[in-house]
Amino acid sequence: MSQVVESLDVAREAIARFAWRQAYEAYSSVDRKDLTPEDLESFGDAAWWSGKLDDAIKQRERSYAGFSAAGDTSSAARLALALSWDYEGRASYAVSQGWFATAERLLEALPESAEHGRLLLTRSLAALFEGNLPESIQQFDGTYELGRRIGDRDTQVLALAGKARALVMSGEVERGLALHDEASAAAVCGELRPFATGIVYCMAISSCQDVGDFRRAAEWTEAANRWCDEADVSGFPGTCRLHRAEIMRLRGDWPAAELQAVAACEELSDFDRGITAGGHYEIGEIRRRRGDFAGAEEAYSTANEWGRNPQPGLALLRLSEGKVDNAVAGITHFLQDVEAPLMRLRALPALVEIAIAAGDVKTARAAAQELEQVVDSYKIGQRRAPAFDATVHLATGRIKLSEKDWDGAAQGFRLAREEWQRVGAPYETAQARMLLGVALRRRGDEQGGTVELEGALAAFARLGAKLDEERANELLGRLEARRTFLFTDIVDSTRLLSTFGDDKWKKLLARHDALVREQIAETGGEVIKNTGDGFFASFGNPRAALEAAIGIQRALDGEVFAPDVRIGVHTGGAFQAGGSSDYGGQEVHVAARIGAAAGAAEILVSAETLEGVGGAFRLSEPRAESLKGVEGPVDVVSVDWR
Repeated sequence: MSQVVESLDVAREAIARFAWRQAYEAYSSVDRKDLTPEDLESFGDAAWWSGKLDDAIKQRERSYAGFSAAGDTSSAARLALALSWDYEGRASYAVSQGWFATAERLLEALPESAEHGRLLLTRSLAALFEGNLPESIQQFDGTYELGRRIGDRDTQVLALAGKARALVMSGEVERGLALHDEASAAAVCGELRPFATGIVYCMAISSCQDVGDFRRAAEWTEAANRWCDEADVSGFPGTCRLHRAEIMRLRGDWPAAELQAVAACEELSDFDRGITAGGHYEIGEIRRRRGDFAGAEEAYSTANEWGRNPQPGLALLRLSEGKVDNAVAGITHFLQDVEAPLMRLRALPALVEIAIAAGDVKTARAAAQELEQVVDSYKIGQRRAPAFDATVHLATGRIKLSEKDWDGAAQGFRLAREEWQRVGAPYETAQARMLLGVALRRRGDEQGGTVELEGALAAFARLGAKLDEERANELLGRLEARRTFLFTDIVDSTRLLSTFGDDKWKKLLARHDALVREQIAETGGEVIKNTGDGFFASFGNPRAALEAAIGIQRALDGEVFAPDVRIGVHTGGAFQAGGSSDYGGQEVHVAARIGAAAGAAEILVSAETLEGVGGAFRLSEPRAESLKGVEGPVDVVSVDWR
């Protein structure tokens, strides 16, 4: 008997010190029949903070039964609310609602108390998560007043943090962040109990990240992690680890970031499905940047299984794999289902990049315009957050680059580089530098462009961003670039010149050149050379090249009179000559020879180029062509453009 009393004394004393694991071990050694409802509640708390949710629920349900049998209605309601939150974290929404309804019934005839505050907080948060922001703000105000009347600091500060979150989401960013700072300061000072402390930190960090205030997010993440490290807990450290991983990724420490995110998922898996899903998505983001496509695919798939839509990361992964159609479909479907501005903001930059790769500059422009409008709706002190400003400038630069506005592109990328440097984001800075290098070279500043490309290359190498490192090497002419090449050629141009004479031929040729250039530009291609009677162009993917080829043939066919044109398309590796936009190598030669083998008004494509995109076009049966200077026959297919 004395041993039981001693264990209970140890457990109760440990609970008073928030020494959760010690309390859990001590309670576990005591027979259940010796535990009061208060002990069972403390046992459940100790289990919860020790990362043992099944046991926490079991002890809380026993505690509820004990309080209910004893007629302690207020305590029974408190346990019902705790169980409602436990089951909601597990996505057992019907069970959660059942416990919440029980708490409502128990509290309706009782005087105001901290339990009523928890009840009102739950209602306020439900309105917040449903997107009813005005209603949630009003409810949080009511909750705060209740906390003031009953003198419960946890209720007051949690209501303050909830209202801050709602204000930020509704566009009152500066006011909301100020309230977050106030609530978080109360947590730092130790005014709150552990559960309230963790919630306040999480809300503040989430809001800061949502509006691109990564400096403030980092400061509160560090404060939250100090609290997590000092506390003897498991559940909230998982959340703290996830916030830490996000900051580490932004700052370029990807190996440590992944370790933190993996640990977060392990600690959170039994607590909150939504946050755990976010952890797996973060792992996917880290792996995608490193070029670990298989690992990223696995992480995105796991995030999806846990309930987190894997976009826009999955669409960007498909783009990196060269699956442009899949990327377009993924990002488009995601945005069709999303209305919340801050959620759309996360995906719009990806839509700009993907649309340009698909040759859909119109969609890219619309996405960039919406992006800028959303960013301007969430300013901090009448200024854009540096990260959001950088995102807008990068999107603008991408569009200007696709439109061959080299000066405009360079300006956008330079501003993006400077803002990302302010944020302290080396990967994003390097991306802006690489694109700036391309723009500078295109406008004739070879030395300036090389400096930016070299800087980007060094950063990618340090970070372990393998694909970006390869791309930078390609642009510097040190590595083969895989591109889709298109050659056009006017059939019987010499005979046509003789027939029409110089003046009419010049007019006909000028119209032909304008139409061909327009179609290449519209699909995101780049004219490498005008060969006199035709063009040599480069594309980032086969689909864009084929759409350009079809567009060229249809545009010429729509003219009153236009010459017949043969077109050849082929995908392969090539070197950029001397850092210029020109390409050379065997695969360029193959593309040119395929073009020469095409008939009048024919689009001839190597069969290997159509892998993954052939289903989008009407094709002939393959035929083998012997090409001059190419060893062995090459399988080619004719594309029906009519």
